[in-house]
Amino acid sequence: MATITKRGDSYRIRVSCGYDVSGKQLVQSMTWKPENGMTARQIEKEVKKQATLFEERVQNGTVSACGSLKLADFIPQYLENVRGEISVTTLENYKRIIRELIIPALGHLKLKDIKPLHIQKFVNALTSGEYRLDGKGKPYKPATVRRYYVVLQSILHNAYRLELIASNPADSQKIKLPARGEQTTEIYSKEELAEMLQCLDNESLMFQVLIHLAINTGCRRGELAALEWSDINFNERTIYISKSLYKIKGEPIQTKGTKTHKSRKVAIPEYCIKLLKRWQAQQAEIRLKLGTAWKGANWVFIQSDGSVIYPTSPTLMFSDFLKRNGLPHKKFHALRHTSATLLLVSGANIKNVSARLGHAQITTTNRYVHAIEEADRVAGDTLGNIVSDLQLKKA
Repeated sequence: MATITKRGDSYRIRVSCGYDVSGKQLVQSMTWKPENGMTARQIEKEVKKQATLFEERVQNGTVSACGSLKLADFIPQYLENVRGEISVTTLENYKRIIRELIIPALGHLKLKDIKPLHIQKFVNALTSGEYRLDGKGKPYKPATVRRYYVVLQSILHNAYRLELIASNPADSQKIKLPARGEQTTEIYSKEELAEMLQCLDNESLMFQVLIHLAINTGCRRGELAALEWSDINFNERTIYISKSLYKIKGEPIQTKGTKTHKSRKVAIPEYCIKLLKRWQAQQAEIRLKLGTAWKGANWVFIQSDGSVIYPTSPTLMFSDFLKRNGLPHKKFHALRHTSATLLLVSGANIKNVSARLGHAQITTTNRYVHAIEEADRVAGDTLGNIVSDLQLKKA
């Protein structure tokens, strides 16, 4: 809202347009002087009109006190604003995208000058492969383009919320994004799982424990990597999931809460308990052999010196295992998908499956139901084709 102050025979009109990165209020002002002969009533009416028009000009960017504030200069304030609202790893990922993509492309522009055209060009450059974090020059997948766009959209929404800009030029209704493409969920069939588990028998005991727990608990890789022996209740046959590992470049491996910030207890079968006991005994032997060279604490999954594995280790170990055994490549996360699918196929209650996986909402678990239904439709079509062929041969 514009404020009007009489100064001698003129009027000063001031309009706030938000705050700068240090929290200081940004204000634009103008001076209006009545024409000679105007009555007091005419002056009162006209100055209000001038204030309204000036406020509109400030809001639409025609006039701006924050006109000198560039996107790059606003970034520190944005990062501070979202700290605590997103996870530590997500914040680090945002910083990387901002540093390597957004600032080089748009950082030099003043906030008020950024238009939907700039955003669209940025999206198009990502889609064509002109901008690449890894320098490969290949187009990004639609899902990746959308993920990077969301970061830029979030920055500009924050600026809009602080009244630094009149509207968000990255509004999704203004920007044409690449089509999402078909969403697929990697799942092991029973036959594929059996073949994979047969190859697993020749692997290290620790790796066997990792894969069997991934299948039987559906835990995320960071949750598995963060397991400590104190999280295992051998008598109750349960595992307590309360944390996840993460690693920021230049910093040591750390723990944080689960993705949903909620802990859960997951039951495991007797054979997993036996595997864990065997691995615990073997780990104790390794610790005794290393003596003072042992760097570990109470971790279930360890490096050669006893220190905890990296958060990405399960993925790398699994990928190497598949390659060595000539098995089709699947992401480590496919074991989580497989765990959920096998439970649902066997008739488990979807609410129990959702709680077991640590989903924040049951709608997330529903995608496995859709995958099962789609697989069933494909199976039905296949059987139909087989029967039709037999009937044609008979005729």
